[in-house]
Amino acid sequence: MSNLKYSKDIEFLKDGPWDELYVLTKYWISDLEFYRDDLLFLHHLIDKYFIWITKQENLDLVKELKLGLQEMTASVNDLLEKVSRHHVRLGFMVEDSNKKDAGIIISEHQHLEEEMKRFVKSFRKNRKETFKISEYILDSEELSSIIKT
Repeated sequence: MSNLKYSKDIEFLKDGPWDELYVLTKYWISDLEFYRDDLLFLHHLIDKYFIWITKQENLDLVKELKLGLQEMTASVNDLLEKVSRHHVRLGFMVEDSNKKDAGIIISEHQHLEEEMKRFVKSFRKNRKETFKISEYILDSEELSSIIKT
């Protein structure tokens, strides 16, 4: 049954709602730019308070956290580049829907859609973990009293 739906989706995309996919990828780009900026903020936040940490356990947590943020930053930059290239290709399809390129564009779009889903899920998990660890460190280092002064 799901194969039937999938093949209907493919058939629908062959003639392409290219303009709709073009607009959708524009939203993806905007979302990815937001995620990239949010990651920059988290990097800044960690770097700003890193100097106050005294406990080795907390230093280790922050190092691990920074590695995760670096991986997420690399992922968002890579995905942003891929989606931007795809967006340009869709723009060409809107102007002149070349049927021979349709299958490639559809396949690429579906792949990027899956990558977007995985990235957003991973981003949310990473962000939640960042705040959880930050809260733990603030409490265990008693940094909240230092920050308020």
